Amino acid sequence: MSSDLTAQARIRNAAVELFARDGFAKANVRAIAAAAGVSAALVIHHFGSKEGLRTVCDEHVLEVLLRRSRAAGQPDLLREYLADPDGYLMHVRYMTRAMADDAPTAQAFVDRIVAESEEIHRNGVAAGTMRESSDPRALAVLNVLISLGTLTMPPALARTLGDEKFGPDTLRRLAKPTLELYTHGLYTDDAPLRALEKEMSES
Repeated sequence: MSSDLTAQARIRNAAVELFARDGFAKANVRAIAAAAGVSAALVIHHFGSKEGLRTVCDEHVLEVLLRRSRAAGQPDLLREYLADPDGYLMHVRYMTRAMADDAPTAQAFVDRIVAESEEIHRNGVAAGTMRESSDPRALAVLNVLISLGTLTMPPALARTLGDEKFGPDTLRRLAKPTLELYTHGLYTDDAPLRALEKEMSES
């Protein structure tokens, strides 16, 4: 029934927010129910248990992040973040919380998002819009690390850019240098790369 689906969505969204803020262990069914405006019994009725609710939240957050990253059409996710900072940051925090807790679904999060990044890069190479990499998989991991690191940067780093807290202004400040780095690179010659390749060949 539509009313049940609406209640389920409210419960799921409240759980995502509390799990992201407090962690799975600390967030409890009563608090989630109160945030969703329903009874704790209704939470159990729909999801069976807190574990069952978490499974639904995991799947929802992963699908939202993958769908939005595909829509953005870029591996760093920054432009998509700017379209809805609060909502997107909550989902990213949920995912990074799952990783920090080493939750059972954390590896699924990582595997699928890295695979998405690698696919974007391979498609870019095929289309002639991106350069080839000696290790596309490792490059995909690096892209994800940069993206998640940027989107979850602590307030202290935001303040070094003159912002009271991390938010859209911080991302806008970082957007152009990020694209400069991706587009032009950093070093003016390939000496560091050649040195590393020599070291690796001799080891």
